Amino acid sequence: MRSVYDGFGRVRPARRAAVAGPLTAEALRDAAPGSLLPYGNGRSYGDTCHNDAGTLADMRGSARIVAFNPDSGVLEAEAGVMLHRIIDYCASYGFFLPVTPGTRFVTLGGAVANDVHGKNHHVRGTLGRHVEQIELVRSDGTHTLSRTANPALFAATIGGMGLTGIITRVRLKMMKVGSLNLIERLQPFATLDAYFDEADAADAANEYAVAWLDQLNGERGVLMTANHADDGDYRTAVHAPRLSVPFELPLSALNHFSLRAFNAAFHFAKARKAGRDRVTGFAGFFYPLDAVGNWNRLYGPAGLFQHQSAIPFETARAAIPAMLAASRRAGQASFLTVLKRFGDIASPGVMSFPVPGYTLTLDFPNRGPKTLALLDELDRITVEAGGRVNPYKDARMGAETFAACFPHWHQLEALRDPALCSDFWRRTALMLSKNGNGSIATDDLQQTLTKVS
Repeated sequence: MRSVYDGFGRVRPARRAAVAGPLTAEALRDAAPGSLLPYGNGRSYGDTCHNDAGTLADMRGSARIVAFNPDSGVLEAEAGVMLHRIIDYCASYGFFLPVTPGTRFVTLGGAVANDVHGKNHHVRGTLGRHVEQIELVRSDGTHTLSRTANPALFAATIGGMGLTGIITRVRLKMMKVGSLNLIERLQPFATLDAYFDEADAADAANEYAVAWLDQLNGERGVLMTANHADDGDYRTAVHAPRLSVPFELPLSALNHFSLRAFNAAFHFAKARKAGRDRVTGFAGFFYPLDAVGNWNRLYGPAGLFQHQSAIPFETARAAIPAMLAASRRAGQASFLTVLKRFGDIASPGVMSFPVPGYTLTLDFPNRGPKTLALLDELDRITVEAGGRVNPYKDARMGAETFAACFPHWHQLEALRDPALCSDFWRRTALMLSKNGNGSIATDDLQQTLTKVS
């Protein structure tokens, strides 16, 4: 039986039990090095939420909304509160999340620790840009972080994957909207070049933009754009999934035939609605997979790998088709293939994932060595294009790939709390240090802290 502390990819379960959070500075100070890691709701696909050599600190028990100012839109909440509760609470005041990932079942602390992005990065940047203050518990005490108070630690904590300390509270500036409903427009395209030709204008005209690709039928897809309506409808959606995968399947239900059927049906459903504006609910636009409980079980007992890359504008038109072609050659088409355009809004986070360009997301059932070989090839294409692989979606990238994607990783290592570590960090950053590829001399450490400040 799998542990309740799995990562969402379910490639392997977390083996250690969790302890109740939040943890005190004294508990961190007394803990063995690297023995603890804060755990949100386990929606990271890889092993950034694993600490198999130690213990996970479950933060979901600290989930109060402390305060909300409807004049300024500033919310203060404990780190364990789920995004769906924040949406419900702030909707009655006419506010919505300024940035949201593809699921609302993540904790606020986890969203900050991963500096999540959404379908409006070109307008709002990452979630970290809207964080005004963080309360962080470290081995050396409790710290209040902002752009002006402890700025180096603030920058390392946003996107720091829970390694700088235990996030206990966050102040987040919410976004005023005219409705939770959206005015959506669908635009099918036949080729990737057609998408690239339209993407810039789509971003300029819309708050949200995202494309779905049909990998099994050439390069066709659908560009989906949306803006909040002005109809004053702030009703929130039911959180319970309409459907659910009730048990673990013995084999992956996703194969060439089922994927082709799904893609054809999805493309037809979207194409017949194309060319006109339509009102759609926020849950269906932002969180379509939340409607299916335990949908990751469809990938079978071996789990799934997600590969998300960020590719600069200059190389995207060559690299993205190359990655799609590589997956087709490997006979492993992605179930959900999503392409979005990142803007040039910088995040305050040292380890934030987005770069100006495009981001491609691919999901693959875990079929063992041949899937791992494909993922290595996708890494190679990404690195050669000057891009980066998303750490909190990763479960297997090598230390060298990580260093190529995030050459400034040592800025986080310099501020990592000694009591905290993850399997991801051991596999990447600490392996680099062990091999002598990234250790920091004292003078270099001081320069790093000065630059981050």
